[in-house]
Amino acid sequence: MHTPLCQHARGLPQEYAAVAEKRGLKGIIVTCHNPVENWGPNIRMTIQQFEEYIDMVDLARREWEGRIDIRLGLESDYAPGMESWLEDLHDRAELHHVLGSVHPHLVEYQDRYFTGNMRDFQKTYFHHLALAAETGLFDTLAHPDLVKNVSPNHWDLEPLKDHILSVLDRIAKTETAMELNTSGLYKSIPEMNPGFFLLEEMKKRQIPVVIGADAHDPTRVGDQFEEGLKILAQVGYQNVSIFLNRQRKDIKLDQIHLNSVA
Repeated sequence: MHTPLCQHARGLPQEYAAVAEKRGLKGIIVTCHNPVENWGPNIRMTIQQFEEYIDMVDLARREWEGRIDIRLGLESDYAPGMESWLEDLHDRAELHHVLGSVHPHLVEYQDRYFTGNMRDFQKTYFHHLALAAETGLFDTLAHPDLVKNVSPNHWDLEPLKDHILSVLDRIAKTETAMELNTSGLYKSIPEMNPGFFLLEEMKKRQIPVVIGADAHDPTRVGDQFEEGLKILAQVGYQNVSIFLNRQRKDIKLDQIHLNSVA
């Protein structure tokens, strides 16, 4: 979940915590978009705001202590060459969960990597997911087929399958988790990120899975989690993972009970 510092989300962490409490969640991890220069500056905090972000989450943590466990995390963009910046940034705070994201819709990303062939661009995106995992900088890869929404008319999974499978093999070797992001239901291709094929192949490779709503508004805390958990069970997952102190903990699906919110 995000904060207003990223310039495209609303609501303070306390507001997200209030919805989490109604939903029966025990805690939340705030994972706003990381600062990085000259890379989608309109969708993230500045480096000068990073301390403000840390303080914002810590204030909410103290105010909600004993009711909802609020932890500090980060969603960090990845592209080759960012490694040293990210390593230094992650060392500046006590982060509990670091998501690694590749955002192929960013103008900066497309200017660097789109050469006119959409299929090649899609392959590059998946290659970068594997590279992100191989850096060891991230606990979880966020929304790991987001590229399908860049140009839905050019999305054809079949000719990409062999490439995707090789990427998943690389990710599995790193033991990095991957996210099932329920916000995909509201995108141009209305299915979760990733879709069923990737989830099945993730399960075959025993890649840990984290479920997230990618909430940019308090009303979306835990949104579509019930459906997401059903899908995970359908592909054979028995556990979902969370991260605290950047250590993975697995929770059995049949031990998760959510409340509906009117």
